[in-house]
Amino acid sequence: MRLTTLCYIQREGQYLMLHRVKKARDENAGKWIGIGGHLESGESPEECVLREIREETGLQVTGLRLRGILTFILPDWGDELTFLYTAHTDETQLPPCAEGVLQWVPAEQVAHLPLWEGDRIFLPLLRTRTDCFSLKLIYEAGGRLAGYRLDGGEAQTCGS
Repeated sequence: MRLTTLCYIQREGQYLMLHRVKKARDENAGKWIGIGGHLESGESPEECVLREIREETGLQVTGLRLRGILTFILPDWGDELTFLYTAHTDETQLPPCAEGVLQWVPAEQVAHLPLWEGDRIFLPLLRTRTDCFSLKLIYEAGGRLAGYRLDGGEAQTCGS
């Protein structure tokens, strides 16, 4: 199982989103996602997410907070355990990014972007929950969300 981090950086009611349009063979191609990446050997999740924020955005962040643990079941790419964070910044300048295009998006407009289906489940939790949650997202081959389980509760299936 791969170990990754994901951070949604906030500024004045906006999230910093990364439109993944630059890498070849990218499981996130065409999607809008937060900032993050794979843990390197000997790295903690916090060290990883701060490194990824620095590498992908160059931003200084404050208030880094673990918000959730995401378990992705992905037949096409392999299963993944993701440490989900939020952070804040006052900075506005965004550098070019090798992963895609960085853009500040008003929080209420994020749901209208091309996202992974599971993101539509956990992004609202970042606004409504103050505790750390656990979310298991089960995808079918081809990337359709088949179901999910929040905090070990009853499994939920998604429409066909």
